[in-house]
Amino acid sequence: QVQLVESGGGLVQAGTSLTLSCAASGRTFSMYGMSWFRRAPGKEREFVSAISRFSGSVPYYSDSVKGRFFISRDNAQSRVYLQMNSLKPEDTAVYYCAAKYGVLYGTRRGADFDYWGQGTQVTVSL
Repeated sequence: QVQLVESGGGLVQAGTSLTLSCAASGRTFSMYGMSWFRRAPGKEREFVSAISRFSGSVPYYSDSVKGRFFISRDNAQSRVYLQMNSLKPEDTAVYYCAAKYGVLYGTRRGADFDYWGQGTQVTVSL
């Protein structure tokens, strides 16, 4: 079992930045690829970004956040981060981190991830 707890959400103005954090506990964090998804009101869950468990690997992003959001991980602290810059009202959503054991293979499907956090709300106002 892996327990994931997100933090860092809040209410911010458009154009500002926010960094989300996801703390993992349980199994060996370095064995898991990590990702962020989000669910906006009235919409389906959407892939945001993912990072491999392998050091030096290149993270990948959805087109809607590429160039604005940056994912990183600290295996020593068992944490994954999502730095969100130039936030837009359409970024308003509940953000979830998720863990997949082993190799990601570039997946963007929520169903491929084994463990999920409870989510943290991000609201971006004009």
